[in-house]
Amino acid sequence: MTSNKDRREECVLVLDTSAFVAGFDPLSTEGEQYTVPLVEEEVIESSVSSVRIKAATESGRLKIINPSPSFIEKVKHAATAIGDKFLLSETDIQVLAVALELRAAGKHTTIITDDYSMQNVANELRVQFCSLATLGIKYRLEWMRYCPACHKRYPSNYGAKTCEVCGTQLKRKSIKKNNLSKAPEMKAQAGNDQCPK
Repeated sequence: MTSNKDRREECVLVLDTSAFVAGFDPLSTEGEQYTVPLVEEEVIESSVSSVRIKAATESGRLKIINPSPSFIEKVKHAATAIGDKFLLSETDIQVLAVALELRAAGKHTTIITDDYSMQNVANELRVQFCSLATLGIKYRLEWMRYCPACHKRYPSNYGAKTCEVCGTQLKRKSIKKNNLSKAPEMKAQAGNDQCPK
C-alpha cells in the first residue's frame, strides 16, 4: 500500500499560466512538472514568471510539451458537455489535455490553476487540481446560455456570442450544481493537500 508521503512524491504537476502569475516557482518544488508552449508565450517576456520558466526549463525541472490531439478532443468534449468550452482559451485546453494524458499514462496528476472554468472542466475529467491565489471551486457547475433581453435559451455549446433573435450579447447561468467528483487517486487526499507549499 502506498503511503500519503509516497503519493505526494509521485505527484506530477501541470502548470497553467495563472500558477506562474501567482508566483509559483518550479525550482522550489520536487517532482515532475509540465506545462505547454502556449503558457510560455502568454507570460510577459523578461518578467519574473518568464525568468522562472526559463530557469526551470534549462535545469530540466520543468518540461514543456504538447498534448496529443486525441486528449485535446476529450477536453473539448467534456468542456462542451458542462458549458465551459467557450470560456476556455486554447492554452487552457492544452494544459487540461496534458494533465489528462499524463493521468492516462498512470501518473497522479494535479493541475495548478486559479481559473475556475479550468477547475470545473478538470473536475468533470476527474483530474486533481489546486489553486494558489483563490479558494478554488466548491461545486462543479453545468451552464446554459441565454439572452437577457428576449430570454431565449441556448444550449451551452451554442457557437454565437449574440442572440439570433434580437442580437443582444448572451450571458450564462448555472442550471445544475454537483458536488465535486473524486477520482480514485483524489480520495486519498482532501482539499488542497496536494498543492505545493
